[in-house]
Amino acid sequence: MQRSFLLSSLLIAGLGSILFSAKAIVVKLCYQYGVDSATVLSLRMLFSLPFFWVAVWWSSRHHQPSPMAMRDILSIIFLGFVGYYLSSYLDFLGLQYITVGLERIILYLNPTIVLLISMLFLKKKIQPQQWLALLLAYAGVIIVFSHDLHTMGPSIAWGGMLVFLSAISYAVYLIFAGEIVGRVGSIRLVAYASASSTFFSTAQALILNPSHLWTQVPEVYQLSLFNALFCTFMPMLMVMIAVNRIGSGLTAQAGMLGPIATIFLGWFFLGEKITIIQIIGMAVVLCGVAILATMQTEKNQPRPELAEAE
Repeated sequence: MQRSFLLSSLLIAGLGSILFSAKAIVVKLCYQYGVDSATVLSLRMLFSLPFFWVAVWWSSRHHQPSPMAMRDILSIIFLGFVGYYLSSYLDFLGLQYITVGLERIILYLNPTIVLLISMLFLKKKIQPQQWLALLLAYAGVIIVFSHDLHTMGPSIAWGGMLVFLSAISYAVYLIFAGEIVGRVGSIRLVAYASASSTFFSTAQALILNPSHLWTQVPEVYQLSLFNALFCTFMPMLMVMIAVNRIGSGLTAQAGMLGPIATIFLGWFFLGEKITIIQIIGMAVVLCGVAILATMQTEKNQPRPELAEAE
């Protein structure tokens, strides 16, 4: 592999992870205008959906995809509900109570959650090295969580639990998506799952606050469009490109830039404090995820546990 090709691929993966992580910043900025979580999520999905369908059209210009079976369509509707709607909504709710730094650290537990679900329900054996990774990752989260709980109050516990449930929901999505992505294609899977999520999130927003989708200040729509394009569609495309070029392991390692960048983005845009405890906790979590990312796997074996959360 040429050095320039490797570096450019790592850059694409790292930038994609940073843009993914910046989603929390945009959501927090929307909250400053008094908009609720359901409306923020619905606007994000409504604005991002056209971009995904353009990607489907682009990818099918020279290769006509095969028709999807009804079971795959139903599975994608379920995946859109669990992985894009429920996971995102729980995450957005949690961001009302915790910092973007803690949110990103909790979401970065996603690889460990996939492993634990696989062990409990799919009878997958966890290797000793993976147990070490689990221990480090959760120890790092406990360090940061305890610090924020002490300095910011008990609401941190509620927000942290919501974000952790979001990570579990997305882990379920990753496990089941890995089973059908080979049949329907990654771009088509994301587009159909996004359509499913758009339906559920918009229905919720209309039920809870019928007029909020079209009565926001212009800044909320500008932020939502930015969120849809630069924090949803483009980073997902970048991560797909990086995985195709250098594999999921190296992509996951480059993706560690995301949580680190989130702490500094939160400081710059939101005025959130950066403490030595946060840095230590983040480093411990990243060490655990790095162990998972560097473990040897069978050639071409899918690695859903290394996928980017949210």
